[in-house]
Amino acid sequence: MSIRPTFTVAAPDEYRCETLVVGLSNPGFVGVTATEYLSRHLACEEIGHVESEDVPAIAPFAEGVPRNHTRIYNVHETPLALVVGELFVPVWAASSFVDALLEWADRASVDEIVVPYGIPFPHGPDEHDVFSVATESFRDRRLEPHGVRIRGLRGGVLDGIVGDLMARSLNEDAPPTGAFVTPVHPPGPDLEAVLRVIEALEAVYEFDADEEELRRQSNELQQYYAALADRLDERSEDPGRTRDYPVDRSYM
Repeated sequence: MSIRPTFTVAAPDEYRCETLVVGLSNPGFVGVTATEYLSRHLACEEIGHVESEDVPAIAPFAEGVPRNHTRIYNVHETPLALVVGELFVPVWAASSFVDALLEWADRASVDEIVVPYGIPFPHGPDEHDVFSVATESFRDRRLEPHGVRIRGLRGGVLDGIVGDLMARSLNEDAPPTGAFVTPVHPPGPDLEAVLRVIEALEAVYEFDADEEELRRQSNELQQYYAALADRLDERSEDPGRTRDYPVDRSYM
């Protein structure tokens, strides 16, 4: 007999917001990195978090100080609230997570949900862009009236939390929902992809975040991987060098 996990949102009953930006831990870590960065570079205040007794928890920390794994921030002087989800929620637990999130969203009078999201799908150099997967109600509310040009993603399947949110929104069991999707290069974090979704959020919701730190980190990461690739090329081209690690064929 399978156990259905339960999640709860701990947040003040009186809190209200218009738009919930849900950042998740997925390959490339685009969503969670984007909302975590915004929580530090906009005027934000942590107002709640998500708890669960049935899913193995984690305790992220920095400089020796722990924090809740899934946090909710109010963004002052905007209609936005941010979810920074550092806990990976498996597909089989997604429905329960969405139950708790939507129950709280209803109490908080959330009118729409947007998910910055990275997917490692095949793409060419000209496809390093942001695409949309959005219900008609989200497009009519947020994209088309404002003249926002974000191309729809060609096709595919969304699963997990974002897929569950989208399916419920289609049937009006959740607020209008949209995902801003960009290709990522796992394992991540893919900071170029993070920059792309942050810029899309800025364009749609008309706020400005200082991106200097993120651009610097992205450049440093690109330089690191470029140098690493050069060293690997040099090693592979050395005719006198023999393999210094075992060949493991156990997964072939």
